[in-house]
Amino acid sequence: MEHRAEARIDLIALASNISTLKSASKVDLLAVVKADAYGHGLVEIGLAAQKSGADWLGVALLEEAISLRTHGVRIPILAWLVPPGSDFDSAAKHDIDVAVASLVTLKEISKLPNKPRIHIEVDTGMTRGGFLDEWDELLKADFSKVEVVGIFSHFARADEAGEQQNINQLKDFKKKVEQLKAIGVNPAIKHLSNSAATLLDSASAFDMVRTGIAMYGLSPDAKAMGDSKKLGLKPVMQLRAKLYLVKEVAAGSPVGYGATAVTEKDTKLGVVAMGYADGIPRIAQGAGVFIDGKRAPIIGRVSMDQFVVDLGVSSTAKSGDWVVVFGDGSHGEYTADDWGNASLSINYEIVTRIGPRVSRIYAPHVY
Repeated sequence: MEHRAEARIDLIALASNISTLKSASKVDLLAVVKADAYGHGLVEIGLAAQKSGADWLGVALLEEAISLRTHGVRIPILAWLVPPGSDFDSAAKHDIDVAVASLVTLKEISKLPNKPRIHIEVDTGMTRGGFLDEWDELLKADFSKVEVVGIFSHFARADEAGEQQNINQLKDFKKKVEQLKAIGVNPAIKHLSNSAATLLDSASAFDMVRTGIAMYGLSPDAKAMGDSKKLGLKPVMQLRAKLYLVKEVAAGSPVGYGATAVTEKDTKLGVVAMGYADGIPRIAQGAGVFIDGKRAPIIGRVSMDQFVVDLGVSSTAKSGDWVVVFGDGSHGEYTADDWGNASLSINYEIVTRIGPRVSRIYAPHVY
């Protein structure tokens, strides 16, 4: 059965991006595959990243890590959003490293046999995850029941080269590493860099970098750093959908809920068989689709299962034709960056929100 919508995932592009990022950092690379691999498919991307030279995989949730392990991933996996009360026993049984960001979590995981592997997460200025107010107590804690494999933190503004907060975070990270070392805890793996820092700041690479959005070929911040092409990255996802209907309409026709748009002249409209139930942002205005070598912008509001585009009066498009919602931009189509801008959001959200009703096809992009 042919799909009405599909996300085509180019694994050759993924491998190219991993190679580019490893060359930039010259240290081990942790491929971030949380959130269904940013919408690209957890297991498929995890296995492909392993094959393409990733040294580690990183996820937010323990269940993501277990799924990867049970589907054949053999390289180390780190799960970093594992709250107290989680199934730490299963983590240990599946050989999964766990981040520890609180004393209560350290206490719970220390009850396991065979010294479970942990990475200490420290808050160096993002004021999100990681030890902060409990840091002094942590330095007095008993680490004899765990193996401290790593220490890590996360930049808040790495996409802003030269930003003082980055300098402060790097300095604080180094300080905390030394404080742990002073009490006899010397993790083998220190990791701080995200995608932006990997591309902009070699001084923060340490022993491993964690690359998420850049691995998928998208810029961490197109305005501050430049787009994918400038960074030498290849967008991995292309989103396509079918035209459910094409119709001729007269000037002055209201379109969509609330009649928020009205056709300015006689034209042809196309109804695209995707909507916010599939991850198309309802708020989007200023994006659209690509067909017959040109862009067709959204007109009216995005609905749950469909949205309308203005094809133009001379369009030869017909019901059942494929349109490109976003791609790498090489043919003139909209990109994930364009859709992010059109939705008052970012490219991360655009790819990650593509829902399960959209089939993932692991094949090159098509036009």
